[in-house]
Amino acid sequence: MIALTVALAVLVGVALGLLGGGGSILTVPLLAYVAGMEAKQAIATSLLVVGTTSAVAAISHARAGRVQWRTGLIFGTAGMAGAYGGGLLAQFISGTVLLIGFAFMMIATAVAMLRGRKEVGPVDSHHRIPVPKVIAEGLGVGLVTGLVGAGGGFLVVPALALLGGLPMPVAVGTSLVVIAMKSFAGFAGYLSSVSIDWGVAGMVTAAAVVGAVLGARLTARVNPDSLRKAFGWFVLVMSSVILFEEVHPMVGIAMAVVTILVAAVHYARGRRSRGTPVGKLASVES
Repeated sequence: MIALTVALAVLVGVALGLLGGGGSILTVPLLAYVAGMEAKQAIATSLLVVGTTSAVAAISHARAGRVQWRTGLIFGTAGMAGAYGGGLLAQFISGTVLLIGFAFMMIATAVAMLRGRKEVGPVDSHHRIPVPKVIAEGLGVGLVTGLVGAGGGFLVVPALALLGGLPMPVAVGTSLVVIAMKSFAGFAGYLSSVSIDWGVAGMVTAAAVVGAVLGARLTARVNPDSLRKAFGWFVLVMSSVILFEEVHPMVGIAMAVVTILVAAVHYARGRRSRGTPVGKLASVES
């Protein structure tokens, strides 16, 4: 199972490298249900994996000038405080409740991925960062990160784009710095109450980093929108697995059925909308 865990960790890293986020949402289910870790141990180890992988991915963005350090450090410092507090708070919450919370985090992530990211215009050189709002948002996102072990990139990127006024490429690069900072802080919060299998953690982290590097190289060869949407549907299905295991089998089955039906309707509408212009064009030509 360790070999399978490491192999799947590479795929998680590939998804992270291709999408700039999102792959980490699968780390907790991977560690809990494939590696067989207890819930809190899986969440703590996920924070280490997510933090290290995000830090490595952020290096290339920083070299390309896609990191706004002032905004990132303000948001990240607030996020670290929230994440550390979340990691400490988690010792008073049962593992089952944390996994159920993580399932809802997965659903929110999947919906955000299916909706896509809205582009924002260029940054005004005189734009002033609303520091209190950035700190408040950082604390909230950090708390969620520390509790459930997800990087929260789908929350960080919009916050940086809307509150920080950053263009999307810079928001993505800066978010990786923020995610790394608060993931390490959340991990530190868990260390006081959770024992870590450092051997497994090291192998999974190394595999995810390798996958992230491979994913970054594949970016130019894959349609990012198609991949993002496919991954979003996959995350929804994975959330139904957690609900199946932790809540009730019927809840998980119902979630999976609804996901499949909505995906089928979405796919059918997509085919119809792509076919409509062709039909109109044919009638005009005739």
